[in-house]
Amino acid sequence: MKNKDTQDRREFLQSSALELFSFSISGTIVQMTPAQAKDRNVPFAILNADEVRTLEALGETLHPGAAEAGLAHFVDYQISLDPDECMSLVKYFVEEPPFDAFYRAGLKSLDAYCAANFKQPFAGLDQKIRNQVVGEIWRGKTPGWNGPVPAPLFYMVTRNDTVDVLYGTLEGFRRLGVPYMPHILPPKGW
Repeated sequence: MKNKDTQDRREFLQSSALELFSFSISGTIVQMTPAQAKDRNVPFAILNADEVRTLEALGETLHPGAAEAGLAHFVDYQISLDPDECMSLVKYFVEEPPFDAFYRAGLKSLDAYCAANFKQPFAGLDQKIRNQVVGEIWRGKTPGWNGPVPAPLFYMVTRNDTVDVLYGTLEGFRRLGVPYMPHILPPKGW
């Protein structure tokens, strides 16, 4: 008989399998969540430091807690996969891979738009201005936008990835107080 604090193998696998990704650390593949990858400073496969900073600031503006949940590691992981394995919404709106081009163009355009209008990149803006900029992107009111067209597409894909990393896991469902009851438990995460 197990006590209530002991979790058997099956319970562990069911509670964690949907949230784990394979990250490479010093040539070793390690299974962890995007949040754990962030905590351990796992190197990014695709995104550079400026892109990560902008993406995390955008994620925090869309849904506070996204950066801590590992949004940048989640996106980096998804866009580094074989296109058939990618679970980002970008897969359904971009005609041809590679999907990193979509994110890179969007993040670069976001920073350029902010630099032209507010004299600094998105991550350097205060929260009120960030909210304003996100609203402008959402409404497509971004003159000079050179990112994915239309600009609301970039908003939609990024917001969806933010929601996925925060709430698309068993833990996310728990935080929302919603029981996770799939008919068939997916064989792997995202």
